[in-house]
Formats: sequence, C-alpha cells, structure tokens
Amino acid sequence: MVQAAYIADMFFKIVNGLLILRIILSWIPHNPDQPIIRLLYEGTEPLLAPFRRLIPRSSLPIDLSPMLAFFVLSIVRQAVINALLRF
Repeated sequence: MVQAAYIADMFFKIVNGLLILRIILSWIPHNPDQPIIRLLYEGTEPLLAPFRRLIPRSSLPIDLSPMLAFFVLSIVRQAVINALLRF
C-alpha cells in the first residue's frame, strides 16, 4: 500500500501544481482559447467552482477560492494517505 500512497501523493501534488499555474495565469495577460490554457481551466474549474459559491464576492479583485481549495486538498490528501498506509 505504500506505492498507492505514493501515487495518491503525486496526484495531489499535480493538482496543487495546476492550481498554482492557474493562479499565475490570472496575473498575466493570456489567451484563454489556447488549447493548453483551456485544458488547465477545464481541469481546475470543477475544483474551484464550489469554493467560489461559498465565498461571497467582495470589492477586492482577489479570488480567495484557491486558498480554500489548497486547505481542503491538504486535509483530503492527509486523510487519503493515512488511510492507504493503514492497510
């Protein structure tokens, strides 16, 4: 089960990396119709959308949903890895 825990850990690291790329892209001008960028948006939006509904919009131009997503992902990651290592 150590290998399964390693694979799960890699999955969560990849998801975190994709979220970081999405955050960086929000700071720079880009074409959202490019295939790679569209794939990034389509892959991360299902994760961020529920948190955007939870966090009310403020007058600040800052999207706090990735921070909440990172927090929840870290809790889920720890729970999954601990569960896999118990077997």
